[in-house]
Amino acid sequence: MKIMVTGGAGFIGTHLVESLLASGDHEVVVLDNLHARRSLRAALARAVEFRRDDIRDLDALQKAFGGCEVVFHLAAQSNVAGSLEDPDYSFTSNVAGTYNVLRAASQAGVRRVVFTSSREVYGEPEVLPAAETAPRRPNSPYGASKAAGEMYCQFYARENEVTVVRLANVYGAGDYGRVIPLFLGSALRGDPLVVYGGEQLLDFVAVATVVRALERIGLGPFVAGPLNIGSGTGTTLQELGNRIIAAAGSRSRVTIGPRRPCEVMRYIADIGRAQAAIGLERPADPLWQLPECIEWARSALERAA
Repeated sequence: MKIMVTGGAGFIGTHLVESLLASGDHEVVVLDNLHARRSLRAALARAVEFRRDDIRDLDALQKAFGGCEVVFHLAAQSNVAGSLEDPDYSFTSNVAGTYNVLRAASQAGVRRVVFTSSREVYGEPEVLPAAETAPRRPNSPYGASKAAGEMYCQFYARENEVTVVRLANVYGAGDYGRVIPLFLGSALRGDPLVVYGGEQLLDFVAVATVVRALERIGLGPFVAGPLNIGSGTGTTLQELGNRIIAAAGSRSRVTIGPRRPCEVMRYIADIGRAQAAIGLERPADPLWQLPECIEWARSALERAA
């Protein structure tokens, strides 16, 4: 089938596109505005149709979606810090852009849309693990924009197949700007690993697990969302930092800094619904993909040097 991946030049999108291509069964189209100065890997540039367009441009989406059966909607301003620095872009991309994707998909006769939302919609959950029925109380512009996007999905799901997927803290090779790649860079340079607040307990999920989940949701029998996609296990940032230091053979140390505004301190996903619906695996070790990340980070430092 013909599949569209918005944000397909980004971290999760690139991994998803590679997996879709590996099956040999699909025609894959990537739409990305390259706002974050990302670029397609060479293999993807040869293997897929790439459109440098913006999801805020409805006309571009209407042209791009023709003939597509499934849309994986990953394009977004994708973190809390970015939404604080530029809340206008966060709103226009994550809210207006998601509305445009849903509208264009409906007009083009797309069979199914999978929307990647975030655990940030919950804010600071009162009960852990947090189930999909937990109140949505985002405490950042990013979380609010994802919650608004979910509401538009709920509207369009009345007449279309739309599934909302709430991702925990995704990690893997090729990521940047989030806690694991930042910790890896510090450890490999011998710098301190700073934990802001010192009490964070978060749910880390490998990008390989996320890709499998997205494919099952997008290409298998229809599953009404929302679905939490995580490991179902909490890891403290101090534990994470110490594991990275040990695995990297670094002399760095974990240090505690002041808590930063709008950051969620504690989150673990209740993955029971996803386990039942798509067979989501609960890993024995949520950080099982960490060695691959370390090797990628080492290679990135060598290339930069």
